[in-house]
Amino acid sequence: MSSDEPLLQAREVTASRPGEAGTLQRVLQETTLDVAAGEILAVVGPSGSGKSTLLRLFNRLLEPESGQILLEGENIQTIDPPLLRARIPLVAQKPFLFSGTVRDNLQASARLRQTKLPDLNDPDLQELLELCQINQSWLDRDARKLSVGQQQRICLARAMVGPCQALLLDEPTSALDRPTADLMAQTFRKLAEQRGMAIIFVSHDLRLTERCADRVALLLDGAVIETGTTAQLLHHPNTESARQFLSSEPVENGGEPG
Repeated sequence: MSSDEPLLQAREVTASRPGEAGTLQRVLQETTLDVAAGEILAVVGPSGSGKSTLLRLFNRLLEPESGQILLEGENIQTIDPPLLRARIPLVAQKPFLFSGTVRDNLQASARLRQTKLPDLNDPDLQELLELCQINQSWLDRDARKLSVGQQQRICLARAMVGPCQALLLDEPTSALDRPTADLMAQTFRKLAEQRGMAIIFVSHDLRLTERCADRVALLLDGAVIETGTTAQLLHHPNTESARQFLSSEPVENGGEPG
């Protein structure tokens, strides 16, 4: 379970993106959200509701127009972006791997973080490979020739080489079949429980949300409409907006295919 003190907080964050004819389109409006260490927060909502924009604000891939993002109470504007992204990496929807072996990819991540990849016998590396369900026999294989599910697990492990406190996941199972997506849900739970990591993921996959999230936030038109425990929000929502959204994205069907 998570601690009560938020690790990451968005405080009244407003953000826009370029629209038609050079105009700015408001994407988030005074959005407030938080996640504690060891907690998994799912951010759900229809396409275009601002989910991915919100995710990218947490490690300064995007900057807010107003409001603050805090990491352990510190405004992330004071943290150098590469250092911040080492502490709060984002794993994108589609796996991206460098050319070379799985080992090369993990070593590249270590170099970017100005650290050294541990020896294979190092218990920390063995724990990471086990948590991400990576077989040691993969290490010398061409990373780009692995299955999509295997590549996604490599991306997870690569993101966590170094001092990772939180993990941002953008539609983490959208390219996976159902059994592989369910395995990924188990991995996320282990990362939160065994490493005490905060995890924020955005997804249309409500089955994934139900299997691994502690809390859910529903985002509509750039505003958080409702937050609650996973069971409460998915099955007993308080707002009519949440009920309408869930009727169009039934939990039993898992939203979009994984």
